[in-house]
Amino acid sequence: MDPNTSVNCTLSPHGHTVEQYMYPAAYSLFFIIGFPANCLSLYVAWKNELGVYLFNLALSDLLFITCLPVWVRVTLYDEWPYGKTMCVICVFLLFTNFYTSAMLLSCIAVDRYLAIVHPLKFCTFRKRKTAVSVSIAAWIFTVIFNAMTVHPDSVYDEKYSICLDVFPLPTAQKLVNIARFVVGFLIPALVVGFCYWRICSDVKRNQTLVSMERRHVFRLLGSILLTLYLCFGPVHIMMVLRVFLEDCPYPNWLFFGYKVSVFLTTLNCLADPLLYCFMSRTGQASASNVLLILRRTLIHGLSVSIETAYTYEKPCFFEK
Repeated sequence: MDPNTSVNCTLSPHGHTVEQYMYPAAYSLFFIIGFPANCLSLYVAWKNELGVYLFNLALSDLLFITCLPVWVRVTLYDEWPYGKTMCVICVFLLFTNFYTSAMLLSCIAVDRYLAIVHPLKFCTFRKRKTAVSVSIAAWIFTVIFNAMTVHPDSVYDEKYSICLDVFPLPTAQKLVNIARFVVGFLIPALVVGFCYWRICSDVKRNQTLVSMERRHVFRLLGSILLTLYLCFGPVHIMMVLRVFLEDCPYPNWLFFGYKVSVFLTTLNCLADPLLYCFMSRTGQASASNVLLILRRTLIHGLSVSIETAYTYEKPCFFEK
């Protein structure tokens, strides 16, 4: 490269047509489905120690979903018009959802591990009070961790009005990305993987469990593993790749791969209520009851509306 040739190493995202039209549509769909689904999860989850973790998962998702309309507007018009403070708040809530979800999924895996592999030894750790304390600790740790790692100058580019997807990666942010990979993904992934392996081995040896019970256990653990690895794995891997491969000029696949990985994380707000709360027997029963009540209310409302309309039209009929 000619040393006298200047290269612009700040990549502006403007002009990416696929992202501009696909992401707003997907984010809007996630908001429409995810908001009521997670509200329903809040209602049906507060039943036992496992429900406490599901409740907090739904609460974390709702905090992120409240910011989805903002991200829809940003991806649609390819600019961030809300300023640095709003950018920091939205990014803070985004990473809060990342790490509270990862920690709570780990808690669910450990809870199932203790219940199946050591059903009599650790009963104290499976009480509702313990689940509440662990959930509060997870929130506190996540908030402190994000307060230390979400820096305004690293997540907002004032020149191009870009929030979160700042290219190139600031030097201080490289250490942050590595810390996020280790704390926010690698450790939870190892914990969930270990629990999955031990539980599967124990369930296969346990002849007292019927086939339906086995399928239920494998389905729950498999969904936890899939959600953690699919929703949070790619984005943290791309964070590390950006640390080591991002150079000026850097390959376009790195930028687009990172954008796709960020998009995959939003699937978490749908996966939590659909794969966990609704897969448990208590959750399924409670959700069915709620849907049945809503259906009856809707049918009753429609019948009242039809009856009211008929009542108003009836005098006109007799006048003819």
